[in-house]
Amino acid sequence: MKYQQEFRDPELARKLFDEIRAATTKPWAIMEVCGGQTHSIIRNGIDQLLPKEIELIHGPGCPVCVTPLELIDKALAIAAKPGVIFCSFGDMLRVPGSEKDLFRVKSDGGDVRTVYSPLDAIKLAQENPDREVVFFGVGFETTAPPNAMAVFQAKRLGLKNFSMLVSHVLVPPAIAAIMESPTNRVQGFLAAGHVCSVMGFSQYPPLAEKYKVPIVVTGFEPLDVLEGIRRVVLQLESGRHEVENAYERIVTYEGNKAAQAMLADVFVESDRAWRGIGVIPKSGWSLAEKYRDFDAELRFDVTGIKTVESPLCRAGEVLQGTIKPHECPAFGKECTPRKPLGATMVSSEGACAAYYNYGRFAAGGK
Repeated sequence: MKYQQEFRDPELARKLFDEIRAATTKPWAIMEVCGGQTHSIIRNGIDQLLPKEIELIHGPGCPVCVTPLELIDKALAIAAKPGVIFCSFGDMLRVPGSEKDLFRVKSDGGDVRTVYSPLDAIKLAQENPDREVVFFGVGFETTAPPNAMAVFQAKRLGLKNFSMLVSHVLVPPAIAAIMESPTNRVQGFLAAGHVCSVMGFSQYPPLAEKYKVPIVVTGFEPLDVLEGIRRVVLQLESGRHEVENAYERIVTYEGNKAAQAMLADVFVESDRAWRGIGVIPKSGWSLAEKYRDFDAELRFDVTGIKTVESPLCRAGEVLQGTIKPHECPAFGKECTPRKPLGATMVSSEGACAAYYNYGRFAAGGK
């Protein structure tokens, strides 16, 4: 706790709140990109203690939430095949597809296993040479390096029974898509600190300049979030649009070069569909040509799947920041963590889950 408590100090938090209040003279809409930041904001009541002029908009930075429905349905189809061991992190097991989730496939007899590392799936492939082991590789730039390493290891070991269902997405194209949306209200961004720990923040100055928007690299503890908000507000009030790093204990301009080299070897940029948002050009990674033998979509016949999203679910609008979770009519009624309609109610980083778990059942609070 030593390295958490010092970023949860109530006196320092009070000082930052005072500085934000003193600096704020106009209404501002600021988006926290990452679902981890959303949970910190809601759990600690930061949004309710800010000046009423500041609105925090919850962004699309939850990897489970933005995994497209078609890929969820492909995962379900692969996991149900005889001879397959389907591996995933726990969050993905309850994400609803068109008709069911991975838990249902498991209860129907599918061999679906929770793993804590993609390398666990590699080990399973080594231990079960007569089975096909498939890992569901989901996430932003943060989780992509270990997944890339798993594919690299599989090739190095000559594994023929390992493959990956890849659903990796990238933050900078998503920021561009948000800023170019005709319904956009975002005036400043809290960039996701863990993503920047891998990629650095060298990708952000062109975005800040093109869209005239402040971007502050921000961590996840209460003082991190408050400092990020304070810096964004100061820029907005003074008419600046720069990139600042408020997470210097973790993030550098260049990022993790070794991780970036592994990503560049295994993946190539590709167009990618985001659940509830649609296709964003060059917003994802796919396996590079020399690793295509490990592509689960190519290995298994899962084409022609028809997807059906719940007509009641408005997760896409939540992910784009156009509505708050409790503004969805199904929130807390037809849609709960026990019976979710969309991924934003399932994921540990989902905005709907944050509102539900921390009791935000009604609008207001400031």
